[in-house]
Formats: sequence, C-alpha cells, structure tokens
Amino acid sequence: MEVKCFSCQKLFEIDHNQAIARSEECPYCYSSVRSCRMCEFYDVKAYNECRESSADRLVDKEKSNFCDYYKLNTNQDKEQIKDDALSAANALFK
Repeated sequence: MEVKCFSCQKLFEIDHNQAIARSEECPYCYSSVRSCRMCEFYDVKAYNECRESSADRLVDKEKSNFCDYYKLNTNQDKEQIKDDALSAANALFK
C-alpha cells in the first residue's frame, strides 16, 4: 500500500498487513512512520490533537511512540481534500 509522508509529502510503499514497527521511517526524509502525524486519529482540532480520547498525551507529534491506539492513516488524500474545501469556504467569509 502507498502512504504519503507527513513531512516530505512523498508517496512510499509499506506493508499494511504487518504491524508498523516503532523504527519504521520514510525512505526519503527518514521521518517516523509510527508517529502521531501519520496516525488516523491525529487531528489538530481535537483535544491533545488526537480523536482517540483514551490515548495518552504526547507532546512531540512527529517522533515515534508506543501508543496502543496507533492506526496508520490510509485516508490522507481525503483529509487533505476536506481541509482544502474548509479553507476555501472560510476564505469566502473573511
């Protein structure tokens, strides 16, 4: 499966059937794959920037972690489209 790195925005292949190791990195910029920024629950608008209410608070969202609720975000393009549409709508009312 292809995923997009949060840091360099490049696509790379990853085996989604296996658990994502804490040491897994983007092959281009070496950013951590098992970080909050690559998680499905990451949301800057949510409390502690995480939609999973039971997750522990993590200060550095770009470093690898041991979160039990981590789930690789495979819908990154859909989130980007939603954010772009929301930004465009907000720009109309400024």
